[in-house]
Formats: sequence, C-alpha cells, structure tokens
Amino acid sequence: MINVSEQHAPRSLIVTLYGAYGRFMPGPMPVAELIRLLAAVGVDAPSVRSSVSRLKRRGLLLPARTAQGAAGYELSPEARQLLEDGDRRIYATAPPADEGWVLAVFSVPESERQKRHVLRSRLAGLGFGTAAPGVWIAPARLHEEARHTLQRLHLDPYVDFFRGEHLGFAPTVEAVSRWWDLAAIAKEHEEYLDRHARVLHDWEHRAEASPEAAYRDYLLALDSWRRLPYTDPGLPVRLLPADWPGERSATVFRELHARLRDTGAEFVGL
Repeated sequence: MINVSEQHAPRSLIVTLYGAYGRFMPGPMPVAELIRLLAAVGVDAPSVRSSVSRLKRRGLLLPARTAQGAAGYELSPEARQLLEDGDRRIYATAPPADEGWVLAVFSVPESERQKRHVLRSRLAGLGFGTAAPGVWIAPARLHEEARHTLQRLHLDPYVDFFRGEHLGFAPTVEAVSRWWDLAAIAKEHEEYLDRHARVLHDWEHRAEASPEAAYRDYLLALDSWRRLPYTDPGLPVRLLPADWPGERSATVFRELHARLRDTGAEFVGL
C-alpha cells in the first residue's frame, strides 16, 4: 500500500478525483468506485467514508443513486462552481497577462470579528496579498473568483472591490515583495519540482503506459499542484525575481497532465 503523506490527505484527494474525473462521469460516482479509485493512491475504505461524510457536511458532495440503484455521490452546484473557478488557474497554459490590480477593502464590526478572520484567511487562500490593514491586493483577473467565493460564504456585505494600477511611491517590484512572501512561494514551487520533475522524467523514458500507474501519478501530481496557483497568484513576470521557479513547475505539471490524464481516465472508466 502506498503511503499517503499529509500533503495528500484523503479529503483533498477526493476533491482532486472529482475535479480530474468524477465531474465528467454521466452520473453519481458509486461509493464502491470511490473506494477502488482512492485505494490506488493508498487511501483505505474507512478513510474514504469519513472524508466523504465531511465533504457532505460541507455541502460539496450530495448523496445520489446511480442508474443501477447503487449508492453514490455527486458534486453540489457550489462544488462545481469551485472547480470551474479553479480550472482557470490550475490548467492555465501560459503565464498570465498583466491586467492591473484588484483591491479588496473590508470592514467588519467588532461584534462579528470572527468573520474578519474568515475574510483574511479566504482572501489569502485566493492569492491576495496584504497591501495595508484591511486592504488586500491581487492581479485583476482574480476578481470574479473572489466575488464568487465571498458571496458563497455570505461575506460580500463587508467587502468593496476596486480596480486600478499602482502609482507609487515605491517601485511596484519593491511593493510586491512586501505584499507577498515571494521566498515562501518560490520554495513551494521548488518542492513541487523536487517531487514531480522526477516523475515526469520517468514517464518520458517509459516504453508503455499503464492506466493505473498513469492515474496514480497524475492524481498525486494534480493534488500537489492545485494549491500552488492559489499560493502563487500569478504575478506579472516583470515583477518577479529573475530565477523565479514558477514557470518551470507549471511546465512540469502541464507535461504530466498532457501525458497522464487521458491514460489515467481508462483506469477510472471514462
């Protein structure tokens, strides 16, 4: 049995599985099939069941019956929206264009300060940087996804969005290094490269492609990758250090996706 690290938590792998394959199935994914597919990446049946229960409580999975009457789960409309929003980042095929900035300015009453914490964590999770207390900044293209997320969480009454450009006084390249922890983001890209560049190298030298092996390596690569386009908001290249590893890690993921996704679909049954 494969050892699943903390990075590959069962709940995360289930979301990744639905994002990669499950949402393209003609109906709900049977529980038995979920267990089979997660076993291939080292997750046992009790962990699958408990993780599905948590995702159900969060409103991301809905119980449903297949056409044959088997118990299964399908994505909620909310979960589908989350995955569609994520597609634009996760499967981007080129470095993002420089389209200016979006500012999120929020004010939460002291009596609801817990929502202040949720707002901060959600904006950070969407890739926003901190320009000043209560003022968050991100590339302008992230506005729609941020709007969807805050509306889903009923946090939109506390936030105003603005779009514009940075005019100083510090050069933008210096300001960006204050708004985001670029060293920490670069480290995550390097860690992805350390793990998955070797996987790509191995596949480039394989004579045959096993559907199960392709599925396993793709699901783990995607599960690791899908967080990175949120940690890294995709800043304009002109504002990044010269040795920035982001495009190298993106290239590794794109190559793995091109090589493994469709072959892995055979193991899933698509």
